[in-house]
Amino acid sequence: MQDSASGGVATKPHRSPRRGSAAGTANYSRVIAEIKKHGLLDRQRGFYITLFVVLMVALAGTIAGFFLLGDSWFQLLIAAVLGVILTQISFITHEAAHRQVFASGPANDRAGRILANAFVGISYQWWMNKHTRHHANPNTIGKDPDIERDTISFLTEDAQAQKGFSGWLTRRQGYLFFPLLTLEGLNLHFLSIKYLFATDTVKTRKRELTTIFARIILYLAVVFWFLPLGLAFAFVGVQLAVFGVYMGGSFAPNHKGMPLIDRLTTVDFFSRQVLTSRNVGARTRAGNWFLAMFYGGLNYQVEHHLFPSMPRPHLARASKIVRRYCAEFNIPYTVASVRESYAQVITYLNKVGLSGRDPFECPMVAQLRPNF
Repeated sequence: MQDSASGGVATKPHRSPRRGSAAGTANYSRVIAEIKKHGLLDRQRGFYITLFVVLMVALAGTIAGFFLLGDSWFQLLIAAVLGVILTQISFITHEAAHRQVFASGPANDRAGRILANAFVGISYQWWMNKHTRHHANPNTIGKDPDIERDTISFLTEDAQAQKGFSGWLTRRQGYLFFPLLTLEGLNLHFLSIKYLFATDTVKTRKRELTTIFARIILYLAVVFWFLPLGLAFAFVGVQLAVFGVYMGGSFAPNHKGMPLIDRLTTVDFFSRQVLTSRNVGARTRAGNWFLAMFYGGLNYQVEHHLFPSMPRPHLARASKIVRRYCAEFNIPYTVASVRESYAQVITYLNKVGLSGRDPFECPMVAQLRPNF
């Protein structure tokens, strides 16, 4: 289910014909005018309040289940559910960062900081800094932090620079993608705390560090006090693994395997956001509603990038408008099913990873040798 071939496995910078900024601005103006006419940028506080209440009830039930179960390996089910709930809270945090929840910027920031620091245990300011740069230049080499190397190589030159164990891992990174995501939860905590320690210019640095460490200490203290040592380690491990796979698996289909843009290439805003984004869709309206809840609206990645402050409930209607204009402007609009999207991501990562092979290696030997 793909509207264009742009969802392929491009590993070289995209060099489409130069699109005039005036034409691009005019195109975007027409689209956003219709979006505003239908009220699709209006806030939906009722939706977010309801969703937050549901998640808090689920979190309270999970905590109650934790204490009621006691010393039981069924606690790992509780850990898995907790990982899912924390990911869903992260989605609301992401939406608050984009001003989707409240009309007031400070109100969104307060909500986002509380949810990120106190509930999830990740720095809100780190996320804002990283994610803002990504939205400004998605899939742009040298500008998008989401395609910088971090265990996995997203660019051919990064893959070719890896040696030893790192090189071995890179050559198999597509096959190892989901196993590696089990460590992504721990990685997100580490990177956000590292950012706060390394950056003196963050105004809320001390407050964020205090809240994050208080949350982590309280969480670990309760788990290790209440559960036997081995079960406690397993509980934390399962929770972080589920959180990492869910978070990484939700963001990966958005841009991985979509065209890369050279930092010197001029592409207008509308074309840049559409060309580099992939929507994840279902064949039925109910299926798309479920995907929007499961992915936190990230399955409508094209619309999210075009209208970052658009509330989640309006993305489905916006996608119909955007798709119609993309057909008129002759701009590829990519939609893939869940299975297709992950297949494209893994194929892309394998293609990039294999580009790091020894150029003097015999292709026949490489084909006959086992992958692992």
